Amino acid sequence: MRSYGMYDASRGLTLALAAALAGLGLWGASEVGTQTTGRFWIAMAIVAGAGLVMALANHVGTWTKGLRMRFSPSTFVIAFLPVLVAVGWILIATQPGSGWQEGRLDHWSNSIGIMGLVKSVALWHGVLAFGFGLVLGQCFDGVPAPAVEEAPAYAGAAPVVDRPAADEPVTAERRWTAARRGPAAPPPEEAPATAEEPVTEEPTRMRRRMPTR
Repeated sequence: MRSYGMYDASRGLTLALAAALAGLGLWGASEVGTQTTGRFWIAMAIVAGAGLVMALANHVGTWTKGLRMRFSPSTFVIAFLPVLVAVGWILIATQPGSGWQEGRLDHWSNSIGIMGLVKSVALWHGVLAFGFGLVLGQCFDGVPAPAVEEAPAYAGAAPVVDRPAADEPVTAERRWTAARRGPAAPPPEEAPATAEEPVTEEPTRMRRRMPTR
């Protein structure tokens, strides 16, 4: 059975470090507070960063498995953009004070009858922001690295292909026979063709009939 001791240890240390960084970020967000509009958005950005760190921690050591990190555009469009719209709608509609687009989203929520749902979910501002960063980090994935074929270092010019050895004796015998016979005599020249005289047919002699006795 294959042992994964070193891999498990490195993965555990990576997750522990990511959790420590995420916890430190959450503590910083609590120190910033959410009393004003500016503080609210700074705190939400820190919490979202903590979720992103936890998601990326799973892909930090992908190179040890022969993988490389890749951003998935399809996952970004199908999964992240709907989350961006939903979380952004709730946070903007329930931000403290009268921040950017807050009145417009409140009016739209009342018009379509979802204001009660928005206020209920808005009680978990921090969870929404953390999930927002977590989904963004899931748009990255570890995929196998493309294999690169390299030519061997000893590869040189292509070898010259010799003629088959079976033809060599026949070729040598033909050359020896040709050398023994000497140079071939040129073909005899043909006499020029002369115009033939027309052959005249001799007049046919009429045979005399012999008198019958």
